[in-house]
Amino acid sequence: MEIQQKRKSKEREDAVTHQCVVLVTCGSAAEARSIARAVVEQRLAACVNILPGAVNSIYRWKGKVETARERLLLIKTSCKQLAKLQAAVERLHSYEVPEFIALPIVAGSRAYLAWMKE
Repeated sequence: MEIQQKRKSKEREDAVTHQCVVLVTCGSAAEARSIARAVVEQRLAACVNILPGAVNSIYRWKGKVETARERLLLIKTSCKQLAKLQAAVERLHSYEVPEFIALPIVAGSRAYLAWMKE
């Protein structure tokens, strides 16, 4: 039983890649395009998807419940680049506290993950 648990744990470790998807919301389509282009040009991301149309966000800010129509970026990058990517997003972003959430990529097509590494 213990050997099976170790094997499953090892399989999970092997499945986790060294790439991440980062979520960033922006106040406008223009800002989203500007940040996306900048981080790809600076080689901080392999690819950025800008979701079409606005997302409706409801959040608490400075003690009040707020709503906003935002654009969502899905940024594909190496986990090693996260600190530099976050610094760039914070520098380029209009928000006082921009959203920056990194999620690990646990699996994906080998060809796509290899392309991301390049």
